[in-house]
Amino acid sequence: MTTTAKEPAPNVGKPMPGPPIGLLAELTHRCPLQCPYCSNPLQLKSVRNELTTDEWLRVLDEAADLGVLQIHLSGGEPASRRDLEPIVEKCANRGLYSNLITSGIGLPRERLEKLAAAGIDHVQLSMQDADSANCDRIAGYEGAHKRKLELARNVRALGLPLTLNAPVHRHNLDNLEALIALAVELGAARIEIANVQYYAWALANRAALMPTRDQVRRCLGVVQAARERLKGVLAIDFVAPDYYAKRPKPCMGGWGRGIIVVTPAGKVLPCHAAETLPGMSFENIRTHALGDIWRNSPAFNSYRGTAWMPEPCQSCELKEKDWGGCRCQALAMTGDAKATDPACDRSPFHARMVELADTESATEPPPFRYRR
Repeated sequence: MTTTAKEPAPNVGKPMPGPPIGLLAELTHRCPLQCPYCSNPLQLKSVRNELTTDEWLRVLDEAADLGVLQIHLSGGEPASRRDLEPIVEKCANRGLYSNLITSGIGLPRERLEKLAAAGIDHVQLSMQDADSANCDRIAGYEGAHKRKLELARNVRALGLPLTLNAPVHRHNLDNLEALIALAVELGAARIEIANVQYYAWALANRAALMPTRDQVRRCLGVVQAARERLKGVLAIDFVAPDYYAKRPKPCMGGWGRGIIVVTPAGKVLPCHAAETLPGMSFENIRTHALGDIWRNSPAFNSYRGTAWMPEPCQSCELKEKDWGGCRCQALAMTGDAKATDPACDRSPFHARMVELADTESATEPPPFRYRR
C-alpha cells in the first residue's frame, strides 16, 4: 500500500513540475562486466533487496498514470532478471516506449526474440571499443566484444532499432573513428559518444580514465567531421567532458525536471548518483506513490528550479539552460553540493578542476579499479 511522502516540501518559489518524460528503471546491479566507469554506486544492492516482478509492474503502472512516456530498462545488466519479458510486456500494454540498455551479455538470439515478441521498442548496446582486445580489457570480461557484435547483428536481423553507447576516456578516445565506423557497419541508427562522468566507479578511477587535452581536441574534430560525412546515415550524440568544459551540462535535463530514477531496491532518485549527497533521504516506491514522490519529495524539491542557486548562478543568464549543472560533481570537487558546478568557468573552483584534469592526464595511468 503506497502513501504520500511524509513531509512534502513546500513548493514556494519552485515551479510545480510537469510529468517526467522518462523513467530509468535500474532493474538490478548484477552485471557480467566490470567497467571501471560504471555509474552504479560503490556499494551495490544485493539481489535479495531487488524489487519483485509485481513491484516493478506496479511501478510501470504508476509511471504511465503519472505521464511518463519512455522507460529505460537498465542495470547492471537487465537481462540478469528472469522476469524481463513480463516487464517489457507491461510497458507495451501501457503504451510506454521501452529502451533496453544492455551490455550484450546474456541475450542469446532466442531470448531477444522473446523480448521482441513482448514488445521491446529499442536496444541500446554499450561498446567499450572497436578493438576487441581493448574492449574486453576495459569491460573486464574475456569475449565481451565478440558477444556484443553477435547481439547487435541479431537486433538488426529482428528489425529492432539499435543505438551504440560508447563511453569514451583516455583508453579508447584514439579509436573513436573506428567506433563510429563500427556503428555504421552494424546498422545502428545512432551512436552516443559520452565522455565519462566522474562519479561512483568513474570517480574512483578518475586518474586512470582522464583523457589528455589533445585527445579531447582531436575527438571534437572527429565528431564534427563524422556528423557532416554521415548525415542521414548515423545520428551522433556527443556528451562533452566536464573537466575540459566552460559551461556545465543540465544534469538529467535539470534536477527533478524530466527524468526519474528507480534503483533496484526501490529508491526513487532525481539522478543516478544522488544517494551520494549528504543529509538527503529518498523515498522508496514500496512505501510511497511515484507521483507523490515526484511532486512532493523534499529531495526532489531541494534543487528543483532556480531559487536554491548561489551566486554567480543566481544572476546568470544561463541558469534556466544548465539548471545549475551537476550537484554530485559540485560535491566531489568542492565538498559542497550547493556550490557552483566547477565545470562552469564562472565558478571559483573551475581553475582547480582544469588543473586536476591536466595533472592527472599527464601522468602514467594507474591500473583500473574494476567494478567487482
